This record gives sequence, structure tokens and C-alpha cells, in this order.
Amino acid sequence: MMTENLTLNMNAYLPLRDVVFHTLREAILKGDLKPGERLMELQLASRLGVSRTPIREAIRMLEQEGLAVTIPRKGAEVAKMTLKGMEDVLEIRESLEELAVKLACERITPEQLKKLWEVKESFEDCIRTGEVKRIAEADVLFHDVIYEATANPKLVSILNNLREQIYRYRVEYLKDSGNYPMLICEHKAILEALEERNIPKAIERMRAHVANQAAAVREMIERQE
Repeated sequence: MMTENLTLNMNAYLPLRDVVFHTLREAILKGDLKPGERLMELQLASRLGVSRTPIREAIRMLEQEGLAVTIPRKGAEVAKMTLKGMEDVLEIRESLEELAVKLACERITPEQLKKLWEVKESFEDCIRTGEVKRIAEADVLFHDVIYEATANPKLVSILNNLREQIYRYRVEYLKDSGNYPMLICEHKAILEALEERNIPKAIERMRAHVANQAAAVREMIERQE
């Protein structure tokens, strides 16, 4: 049954397909559109008051993020979160995050360190609101500052693409407020290692940060299966 909570989040500055994409993406991440639920073009077009073309284009964009999958002779549906899918993505993330924090240790500027402290504080402010979307965006921004500090545009591009693949897992992780104290400590530990320009310590702390998230999401997926 198509969710009744689905309404188009209009934005005059975005193409219609992007507006539809962001609307569907948010519905999936919030759980309004559930894993395994059909994404039927006609119903979605009628529900959102648009033609089928932007729906079709948005579904393709969701597939690129791993949020939707097309089943032969059945059509598109919301992708289920699987252990294999999570582990594939997080294996790549672990290696790339470690490379990013290593390069950032070597290249981060005083201005970027200052910005990272500000983002860390902003993240903690967002946690106090309890709004998962804002918390996730602040968490992404913390990592973005580290990526920027690598001064390696190609690495940043790869990490940005991967970020979309892990966003769903990040949101699931952040839905559990019990994870927040550990996250705050992990961000602080990573930042201090960067400030010291201690590469082994920075890599170790980033590895623990990614591993803790993976363990929590793995447990959540196992409960659902």
C-alpha cells in the first residue's frame, strides 16, 4: 500500500526529477516507504501530481544510491538492507576514510582545523534537537571537512559518491540515540589526532569509528532478517 504521507517537497531551484528524487529518498530513509515496497510509476505520479517521466528518472537515481532495485517482470521496489550490501560498502569506506584521515593529518590547515572544531560543536547541538536528518547532515559535514583537508579532489569525488551509498546506513545508525555519546567521543578523538598530526593515532581512531557504526548497523539488520 502506497504511503499516504508522501507529498512533493517543492524547490524552485531544482529540476522536477531532483525534487521527486529527494522526496522519495527522504521517504525511504524515514521509513515511510518500506524495504520491499513497490515503486509504481503511475501511483507515484498520481500521488505527487507529476508525470511519469520525473518518477522514472528519480527511480534511476535511487538505484544508483542503492535505495531502489528493479526486479525483472516485477518492476522497481525499495531495496532491502542486507548484511552483504552493508559490508561491501563499509569495507570500501574503511579503506578510503583511513586514506583520507592520513592525508588530512599531513595537509590540514589551521583554518580547516578551526572549521572542524566548529562542525564538531554544531554536530553536538544537532544531537540535542533529536532530529535525525539534521544529525546525519552534521555528521556528513564533519567528514566533509576532513575530505577537503586531503587536498585531493579525485579522492573527494570518490568519497562523495560513496557517501550516497552509506547514507542510509548512517541514518539507521543515528536513529538510535544510544549511539550519540560514543559518536561525540569518536569525533573528538579523531579531531585531536588531526590536531597533533599523529597519523597512526588518526587512522586507528577513524578505523574504530567506522567499525563501531558497522557493528551497530549489522546488529540492526540481523534483528530485521
